Amino acid sequence: MIDVAIVGGGPVGLFLATLLLQRGISVTVLERRTAGTAGHSRAIGIHPPALSALSRAGVDQELIRRGVPIRRGVAVNAGRTLAEMSFDAVPGPYPFVLSLPQNSTEEVLAARLRGLDPGALRCGVRVTGLAGRGREGGPVRVRTDSAGLVDYLEASLVIGADGVRSVVRSAAGLGTHGMDYPDRYLMGDFDDGTDLGTDAALFLAADGIVESFPLPGPQRRWVVRMNGGTPAGDGAHGLAGEVRRRTGVSVDAGSNTMLSTFGVRSRLVRRMAAGRCVLIGDAAHEISPIGGQGMNLGWLDAVELAGLIPSLLATGRSTDPSMVPELRAFEHRRLRAAARAVRQSEINMALGRPLPAGLLAARNGAIAAAASIPALNRWTARRFTMH
Repeated sequence: MIDVAIVGGGPVGLFLATLLLQRGISVTVLERRTAGTAGHSRAIGIHPPALSALSRAGVDQELIRRGVPIRRGVAVNAGRTLAEMSFDAVPGPYPFVLSLPQNSTEEVLAARLRGLDPGALRCGVRVTGLAGRGREGGPVRVRTDSAGLVDYLEASLVIGADGVRSVVRSAAGLGTHGMDYPDRYLMGDFDDGTDLGTDAALFLAADGIVESFPLPGPQRRWVVRMNGGTPAGDGAHGLAGEVRRRTGVSVDAGSNTMLSTFGVRSRLVRRMAAGRCVLIGDAAHEISPIGGQGMNLGWLDAVELAGLIPSLLATGRSTDPSMVPELRAFEHRRLRAAARAVRQSEINMALGRPLPAGLLAARNGAIAAAASIPALNRWTARRFTMH
């Protein structure tokens, strides 16, 4: 029997496993993907508080070496810069948002994990259920399927870091509540032919926002808020055409390396723990990708939970760990942080929706006026970097 089974070998599960191995706790990470890492860029933003957390696993400098530090954001309308926001004054040693594709982030975390325990990450293993949740004493039995071979793994604790369709959440009977939003987005990664450098740019167009972020390569991610006239079915050429129409910026459609459309919803669990099962990351709180908070919230969950796990492992067999006061306090703090992130994402989405000319001018004028007030500009920078 092992101490902790982590279901999900994405960035959050890999990070938590590394923290636990550093504490001398035995860990197995079960990942259904055979390669173990994402096939394309996916999430890209690593915020300063998350970099501070990642430094505890000793990976922050390697991530920074691979990524692009974004130190400034600009808001643009009709070719005119309305506002600038610098991250230089945000607290801590990382005055920037690091842009790095998720597959590269996972490579760094997986290498660190294997350096501590080469056998800790098991890829190609699908978790199909839990036999018992540890409420009555004994371990949790994790039912797995690897290439059609069914087996069971016994663990003192099971951590669900298995995303928005979490098997652990379903097996543990932990329900969610949330909202579906009308917003849809089309995004893609292309060679960077702009003069934006390492700046992030928000183009506040009448037909909806266009967001642009630098990537290593150098490449640039473009995200377009879709509406009735957005050509979602035309692939990279459609996205490039829409970027040009709304912003005036030419994008080389032939250089596209990733293309995706996505809708938006929020889901929060009512409890993050049941018996000897605990949820973190997207399994516990699904947040709109707009603003790039989801992966970062998962890392912050992990760093706080790692400090609790030794005492949870020491909990007597007759005690339900999910009722331990320290874990209940953890749940309260992390779900409150997730609720704040939901509110921030709702603000971000509202700022990017299509507007008629009069309201567009008023909104853009308000953004420009707010950015000209130094104290308000600094406060906004803190909010957008998850401080």
